[in-house]
Amino acid sequence: MKLSFKQRLFLYISIAFALFALSVFLFEQTREKRFKSEAIEGKLGTYADIVNESIAKKTPDQYILILDNLSNLFPANLRLTIINRSGKVLYDNSVLGWNKLENHLGRPEIANSIKNRTGTDIRLSHSTGKEYLYFAKNEGDYFVRVALPNDIQVQSFFKSDNVFLYFTLMLFCILLILVNWIANSFGNSINELRNYAVNPKAKAALNFPKNEIGEIGKEIAENYKQLRANKNKIELEREKLLQHIHSSQEGICFFTVDKNAELYNGLFIQYTHIITDENSSDPKVIFVDSAFEELQQFLNNDKDNYKEYKIQKQGKIFSVRAILFEDKSFEVVINDISKQEEVKILKQQMISNIAHELRTPITGVSGYLETVLEKNLDTKTQQYFITQAFNQTKVLTELVQDMNLINKIDEAGYTFKKSPLDISFLLKKIQEEYAILLRDNNITLHVKLPEQTIINANESLIKSIFKNLFDNAIRYAGKNINIFLTLIKEDKDYYYFSFADTGVGISDQKHLPRIFERFYRVDEGRTRETGGSGLGLSIVKNAITMHGGTISAKSRKGGGLEFVFQLHK
Repeated sequence: MKLSFKQRLFLYISIAFALFALSVFLFEQTREKRFKSEAIEGKLGTYADIVNESIAKKTPDQYILILDNLSNLFPANLRLTIINRSGKVLYDNSVLGWNKLENHLGRPEIANSIKNRTGTDIRLSHSTGKEYLYFAKNEGDYFVRVALPNDIQVQSFFKSDNVFLYFTLMLFCILLILVNWIANSFGNSINELRNYAVNPKAKAALNFPKNEIGEIGKEIAENYKQLRANKNKIELEREKLLQHIHSSQEGICFFTVDKNAELYNGLFIQYTHIITDENSSDPKVIFVDSAFEELQQFLNNDKDNYKEYKIQKQGKIFSVRAILFEDKSFEVVINDISKQEEVKILKQQMISNIAHELRTPITGVSGYLETVLEKNLDTKTQQYFITQAFNQTKVLTELVQDMNLINKIDEAGYTFKKSPLDISFLLKKIQEEYAILLRDNNITLHVKLPEQTIINANESLIKSIFKNLFDNAIRYAGKNINIFLTLIKEDKDYYYFSFADTGVGISDQKHLPRIFERFYRVDEGRTRETGGSGLGLSIVKNAITMHGGTISAKSRKGGGLEFVFQLHK
């Protein structure tokens, strides 16, 4: 049922005051309870301080007599307990066999006092069968805990005073009467004005009241017909424009001739925040901030109607476009092109890296073959040079294959079909492939994986992950080492693996964050000697990322390198 203006006004103000009154009441109740809690905790804290001063620098054997005498001075229902750092109860005045009580280190009030010096809790005691309000204080070598039974006396102390509630309810009732009177005084005038807006043809039958609202109604009636005729058309065009602006991936703002913002989207405000460092939601900030000086010069110049340039700020690159319309209103478009620029730079770096990586094997092949063609060599030497040239072509083949694989992961990862895969079974096959290499380098492999370690994955990519990790360890970790492949953890979604070696590791920690970059080499000279495309670990990271996981590297204590990564089950 649709409510009238009077009913809505009455309802809204009533709800607003009710929420306000409830908030004030809850705040008052919370504050009162906090004050009372602080008061009783302060009292218990005083008892704890007295106990600590009495037994400080005393041996546990001396505690008992001192505390027994002290308990007689405290309230009869006050429970006093001394607990050492390991959780053993050294004294309790409410339990006869206190020396047989279980370890108390896990009690909430004790756990809190370890972190915050003091801790409190209300719970049922297993030792006495009573509910207590506990207060514990960490005194370094031991904990002093005092407690009061959570009986009617303590509960009544915490019970809130309801006088404030009754006063609030009385004010609320008075306000309801006042709101009802206000709603009645405005209701008739608003209804008359509304009736005309809904049915302008009934103008002759309307009797606008002789007040400010009535005068407004008469003025509106004179212009209503013309506005009504154009309303639907304007709303439709505006809705189209708004949908375009808000769905755009660019920051857009339309300005009037007077540089007032007409329409803009959230991205425009977001980008101006980044560029100007101003915490302002006003689009007009672009007319005063120095970062937009080039735009300001364009707007002050009537010669051109289009301007585009770039701004670099906060590590990002933005494209700024301005279009000046015939009526001198204009549009400003800001777009974050950081990714496009980054891709451009990465492509340039990739081309440079590829050319650099190809140069060495190509130069080798050319040199060996040139020697064979131009020198009069004996058959054995000639065969040696041809073999070396062939080995360089294998390096080229490996490099091209790795580049194709990593490019396919980046650009067409969806083409890698996934299916249930048993990692433990796959690793057995990989071990067989690497058996000779491991033996020749005197490398001992330790695999700790449970049977049936099943993931949903692409077999060729998972195989590539582990083969590249093996290749990396064999090439760079050195001989006479151990390799450990372990399942260190699992939860409902992931398996967590560790691949570690006891080799030479990476001495300079600055290299660790970059070893997954394409073509990055820790030691250029040593890496050239041991071979490799420079893409192995990059392939590992991209393949793991494509399977919803992450990987990180760290130096092992005692030497070697460890990779920790996760794969989705």
